Order: sequence, then structure tokens, then C-alpha cells
Amino acid sequence: MNQGHEELIAKISAAAKEAGKIMLEATDIDNKTSEKGSYSNPVTEYDKRVQAYLFGEMKKILPEANFLGEEDGNDVFKDEYKKGWLFVIDPIDGTNNFVHGFRPSTTSIGLFLDGKPYIGVIYNPYADELFTAERGHGAYRNGRKIMSSDKPLSHSLVSMGTAIYYADSIVNRAFKTAEYYRDKCVDIRRVGVASYDFCLVAMGVNGLYFEPTLALWDIAAGTVILEEAGGKVTDMDGNEIDFTGYTSITAVSRGVLAEGNYFPDFI
Repeated sequence: MNQGHEELIAKISAAAKEAGKIMLEATDIDNKTSEKGSYSNPVTEYDKRVQAYLFGEMKKILPEANFLGEEDGNDVFKDEYKKGWLFVIDPIDGTNNFVHGFRPSTTSIGLFLDGKPYIGVIYNPYADELFTAERGHGAYRNGRKIMSSDKPLSHSLVSMGTAIYYADSIVNRAFKTAEYYRDKCVDIRRVGVASYDFCLVAMGVNGLYFEPTLALWDIAAGTVILEEAGGKVTDMDGNEIDFTGYTSITAVSRGVLAEGNYFPDFI
């Protein structure tokens, strides 16, 4: 690859913004929505349209890359993805938000190198927020460098994902974990957009984010952005993530990380 990282990120960002226009111009969403196993796990024609657009644009930007995305059957990590370049795309992260008019929803584009997140681009078109990061080069919101908060957990907001359409044991873990953090933080929030939850920690709004199961496309871009903002991402047991499939997530700010002992004592 001959492109410098700034040019590469600029091209990916431009495509993310164009994808955001598709979201903003969406109409009659209810009649363009179907279910992926349950009513609480929808997919829209716009998810598919955005993914097709982004796959096409990313192919122009980096022809040698592989592609993994949430829609259209390109959703299984293969051993061959551990070498070279891989785009991991969530065309509309927060589809339930998108369908119901609850903001935000985002477009999330992660670029892996040799099986690890290398570049992250997340765009929230409703607030025109563009988050970008490259491994070793810092994290940015609309071109301005961001850093996660240095506050302890007791002075921080916590965000959570409920994983509501998964098995009862997974959902129960989410709410049991929320109960654990209830008296240890300022308050608990539920955004419904995993990629944006990473960004909220990265830009110092929240101090910790957890979710008991997420797909690779949910975490691909956000992990780079948060870690370049001084935070850390592990699974909910404190283990490093192998970036090959579904995983739980605990994502923390600089302050919570420095304080330590932030994992529930029942895990």
C-alpha cells in the first residue's frame, strides 16, 4: 500500500459521510424492514444499501483487502483474514435506533492489518460527528484530538448494552453487571449503538462501557479509537480479544483503567 495513513483515512471518511447521507435521506423505513430471527433484531433495505456502497468504495480504496460485514452473508471470519488487509463494516450500527427514530445510529468502518484493528472510522450523521484513529497516531473527533477521561469510576457515567435478543443467560449477565455498577458510578446509560459507546468513552463522556456479546463489526473501529484515546478494551472477564468473532466487551477510560479493580466481583 503506497498511500499514507492520512490520505487513506480521508478516503474512508469521505465514503462514511456519503453513507451517512443515505441514512439521513431514508424514507418509509418501516415498510423496508425485515427481521433477522426476531422483531428486536431488524434489518432494513438501507443497511444493505449502505453496505453495498461501502464495499464498493473500499474496494476502490484498497483493492487487495478482504471484506467482512454484517449483511448479505459476508459475516464469518475466515483464517485467511489473519493476514493482510481486512475491512470490517457495520453499515448501520444501531438499526433498532434507526428504525424507531431514536438517535444516534452510525456507520462503522474498521480496517484490520494481519488480524488486528489498525484504522477505525465511525460516523454519526445526525450530529455530523466523524471519529477517526490509526494505531499509533491518536484518535480524533472532527479532526480534533480526543482523550478519554481521567476520572475514577465513582465520578463517571457507565454505558451498557443489553443484548436483548440473545439467550436469557447473556441478557441476565448484562443486568446483573449493571446492578454491580449501580452504586459504583454516577449513573448508567443505554445508547443502543456499540460503536458510539466506544466513542463516548474515547471522548471523555463516559468512563466505562460493557456488553455481554458483540459481533466483530460492532467492535472493529471502536477498539482502535478508544485505545488511541488512552483507554483499554478487553472482554468482560479481563481477557484480551482475539478479533475472530463474537465476544463480550468491557471498554474503559484512562481514569478507570488507572484506578483498576473495575471488573464485577462475581465474574
